[in-house]
Amino acid sequence: MKILSVFGTRPEAVKMAPIVKLLARTAGVESRVCVTAQHRQMLDQVLELFEIKPDYDLDLMRESQTLAQVSAGIFTHLDPVLAEFNPHWVLAVGDTTTVVTTSLLAFYRKIKFGHIEAGLRTHNKWHPFPEEINRRLATVTADLHFAPTTWSQGNLLREGVDAAKIFVTGNSVIDALQYVSAQPEPQEISQLIAGKPKTSKLILVTAHRRENFGQPLENICRALLELASRGDVEIIYPVHLNPNVQEPVNRLLGDAEHITLLPPLDYLPLVHLMKHATLILTDSGGIQEEAPAFGVPTLVLREVTERPEGVEAGTLKLVGTETSSIVREAKRLLEDETAYAAMSGAVNPYGDGHAAEKILAALLER
Repeated sequence: MKILSVFGTRPEAVKMAPIVKLLARTAGVESRVCVTAQHRQMLDQVLELFEIKPDYDLDLMRESQTLAQVSAGIFTHLDPVLAEFNPHWVLAVGDTTTVVTTSLLAFYRKIKFGHIEAGLRTHNKWHPFPEEINRRLATVTADLHFAPTTWSQGNLLREGVDAAKIFVTGNSVIDALQYVSAQPEPQEISQLIAGKPKTSKLILVTAHRRENFGQPLENICRALLELASRGDVEIIYPVHLNPNVQEPVNRLLGDAEHITLLPPLDYLPLVHLMKHATLILTDSGGIQEEAPAFGVPTLVLREVTERPEGVEAGTLKLVGTETSSIVREAKRLLEDETAYAAMSGAVNPYGDGHAAEKILAALLER
């Protein structure tokens, strides 16, 4: 069986890595990897971490390119790869431009498409943008749907997807997380933590989504300023390179006490920094799945989430982007030991670390 795995961003690479590694050592499978390099630098460090060498590197990242330009590049450059390798299956994970374009190209060539992390929904086409529509379109073209949870399975069933084509596998990000968290802590994180007061509570922040550009991100920054003024917390914020993030964050937080702004972190140090955190504030999708594995309460800086299982389980709480709401909920967790214990002790609903094995078993069964 010939299988082509396609991915282009760091989150995709992290989630595909355990699957790619398992495929490579499975008898009877010819596995190849194609990266679009939608995110070049952030992708490369994950490839190095997991020791994955792509068979095809489309190298499509260009400065300030639009979604249409990314899509056009993938259409133009991935199609010859499909023609040359002619796989039985194409696999892609999640909801990026790479995923939706890959799914359409597989359909055009009548190649079976397996959608990993299928069935996530907010039911709001603009949140997150453009991911909500990307994953819905991928559902329409997919031949097998690897849903991370029974909630995502339910979304697919309500949309008319054949139950026999849905497999609940858990999320492969937990497979990757278990591997990475067992690696030695990078020196940069050890030194960073050693430089902070031991009595302070560490708040890790990641905020970079398109729908939060502008006023929402400024609101988030003002909330961080207010929290930092307490004096008993240290805030660490790896800042995305997008100018829409860099400008307001550096303008509002650049000189603030008890706030450390960092360049984007590689995945290995980010995972180890999460392990040190008392609290996480994020609009990221992946961290919503990862932080609960370490028992770190997480406030989600979004109005809606496609990962409500964490909210239901008590590991996550939606707080939106209003300054007062963020400050109120963060203070509650910093000051109320009972509230903190309830979130930190909740069970991670996103998997057991064996998603890759379940995905492979479903493919081999077919």
